[in-house]
Amino acid sequence: MSIGDTLADARRQAGLTVTQVSQQTRIRESIIRAIEQNDFSPCGGDFYARGHIRSIASVVGTDPVPLIREYDEEHGPPGAMRASQVFEPATPIRIREPRRFGWGKVAAVLLLAVIGFGAYRLVSAHSTHNTATPTATVRPTAPTAHPTAKPHVSTAPTPVTHKPSAPEAVIKLVATENCWVSLSNASGQQLFQGTVLAGNTMTWREKHPVSMVIGNPGGIVLTVNGKTETLSTVQVDTLTINPSSKTMVTISGPSGTVTAVGASEP
Repeated sequence: MSIGDTLADARRQAGLTVTQVSQQTRIRESIIRAIEQNDFSPCGGDFYARGHIRSIASVVGTDPVPLIREYDEEHGPPGAMRASQVFEPATPIRIREPRRFGWGKVAAVLLLAVIGFGAYRLVSAHSTHNTATPTATVRPTAPTAHPTAKPHVSTAPTPVTHKPSAPEAVIKLVATENCWVSLSNASGQQLFQGTVLAGNTMTWREKHPVSMVIGNPGGIVLTVNGKTETLSTVQVDTLTINPSSKTMVTISGPSGTVTAVGASEP
């Protein structure tokens, strides 16, 4: 039995119509009917076709693993698409390196202040010694010896350099409907991939740039550092999250539309 026949038969056994499956998966009815006819061309590519198969299978109550395996045997393994083509943002993100604070200049200013203060104390002590009132009895043979005042030089404490902590992105996903999620780092290594069922919550803490692909973005609530991100209403959203960038979150859909969202405050 083909992939389309399996999904259509499972849908009918579950007592669901194409419209009901479309409402739960946020996939257009025309695409669902095409998939049930084994026509995957409206999906927009193998990557999105696999995501649609997983979403439909989870709603109609059938295992998506053998269906994805059958799809790979017919259309090729997922390695045919490079990770850079999926996760590379349409507009390159320019990362500005933070300027290092000149602690050397601060130390030089403090040293000059200490030297100036010591010189001031030395001159003041010498002036006080020269203007002292002489005693009434003068003994020429035994002149009075006056001790020389020693200047007091205070040592300034060495400033402690605190290395700023690396910025961090706290990504929290709350599923209100079944959705499919893939999370990878900048080198293409898979950090997470799978279906998040409705009512479940996933949290990631990342200090390096990551890319996230979400199937059924309308069925989740996504926050980055406590700020809710506005996702599109398409079937799949691609997000690039860079904790070190002024523009922390970049969102793009399968049509190539890109939305740059300002940096989220923790």
